[in-house]
Amino acid sequence: MDITDTADICGTFADGYEAVRDAFLRNFQQRGERGAAVAVFRHGRKVVDLWAGTRDVDGVEPWTADTAHIVHSATKGVAAAVLLLLHQRGQIDLDAPVGTYWPEFKAAGKERVLVRHLLTHRAGLPAPDRPLTVAEALDGESGPAALAAQPPAWEPGTEHGYHAHTFSWLLGELVRRVTGRTLGAWVAEEIAAPLGLDFWIGLPDGEAHRVGRIGPVAEPAAADGGGLRLRPKRSVADAYRDPDSLTRRAFAAVEPLPDENTPAYRAAELPASNGISTALALARFYAATIGEADGGPRLFAPATLALARAEESAGPDRVLVVATRFGLGYMLHSPASPLLGPGSFGHPGRGGPLGFADPESGIAFGYTTNGMRQSVTADPRAQALIRAVRSTL
Repeated sequence: MDITDTADICGTFADGYEAVRDAFLRNFQQRGERGAAVAVFRHGRKVVDLWAGTRDVDGVEPWTADTAHIVHSATKGVAAAVLLLLHQRGQIDLDAPVGTYWPEFKAAGKERVLVRHLLTHRAGLPAPDRPLTVAEALDGESGPAALAAQPPAWEPGTEHGYHAHTFSWLLGELVRRVTGRTLGAWVAEEIAAPLGLDFWIGLPDGEAHRVGRIGPVAEPAAADGGGLRLRPKRSVADAYRDPDSLTRRAFAAVEPLPDENTPAYRAAELPASNGISTALALARFYAATIGEADGGPRLFAPATLALARAEESAGPDRVLVVATRFGLGYMLHSPASPLLGPGSFGHPGRGGPLGFADPESGIAFGYTTNGMRQSVTADPRAQALIRAVRSTL
């Protein structure tokens, strides 16, 4: 399905947001987009809700208003909200040792790993000592058991390194120990239902017909018009190639790589990587973290919002190699993850998806795509949309 004109784009936008529609169109014309959606809220009011292209990256069926896709690590932003809301409700202490709630976790020198270290990628557990099989990764038990038994890769709290996959098993088990519910069930009951979100960690059978196939799309041949680097620095590329590096081991925590389009993978609960969402749901979630979205409940109290975006980790990332910034569970605006402004917080997903909020401007943003590129933190398509949103302010 060729998207060549604004007439090929579905949805709505408020007056003054034409630039977002135009940038969305250019992603199809110039950046290899196959199917995607973007949504924006401003001060709790929906101002952009657009979609175009095909539901499946390799198909012809059109993307529709309720099409959902796997959003990879953009899932982490919703998963982190679970711990912050449990803290807000007095059910968990962010400064308590993880072993307070999960006694087996104290093994192998991890007695001083704090709950906040899990959210800020400072626990020293970015990779299991051996890769998990796909079955182990999805069973909800093998991952937590492996991490509980192994020693940290560095002194917890002293450095940070992106816990790309292990974030799933660490947060998932902690939430289960504290609440008696899986993290996916908690999200469904306490976040998605009250806000009316089409967002799942663990896809119900009845929603499977809405989910499109994802897959790789070609990279542009030259630098994007926004001046973004499309080829990684040599040091980053070398880290991904080295089988012994923390980078390679963190991203290869599951071997062989799972087929993310299978029903079994979509139905599993991996709070780091397999959330399934519409762009509208991502944007509405972030709108609810900073205020009321379409009259719905506000998620974060002011003190919790301050925690989400207060810098906890900054500087060289032992996994991503580049310098990164994290609050409690959220990536913060930085050269590695450019968001709307200095106070923005959110989370990108590998290959393109992104959700974030910018409290200063009142913007909440969600972008989903079926075309996965090599980007980890700053996809040029999402960045083009962010520039367009910025131009409207």
